[in-house]
Amino acid sequence: MAKGTPQPIAEVLAQLLARRGYARQTAASGCEAAWREAAGPMLAKISRPGNIRRGVLEVFVANSTLVQEMGFQKVQILERLRHRLADDSVRDLRFRVGPIE
Repeated sequence: MAKGTPQPIAEVLAQLLARRGYARQTAASGCEAAWREAAGPMLAKISRPGNIRRGVLEVFVANSTLVQEMGFQKVQILERLRHRLADDSVRDLRFRVGPIE
């Protein structure tokens, strides 16, 4: 738009939310709920979802043995996760050892 031309309020709000990172926080909380359901109660206790980069969800796991175990279940978890997420933002999972809160 030309300088000085009024912008629709929806566009201004979208830009503000993007700058402040609110959209990412909302998406992350939705992803956490979907992760808990897709992973199941036992695996959800020992893992947590991280960021999604280029369609790959980074998942932090308590230790390296559990990283290997979750790797064996990756296809099934990914299928359940895609079913629970409305968009197709997650194409793959990457498991890493990291802090679990």
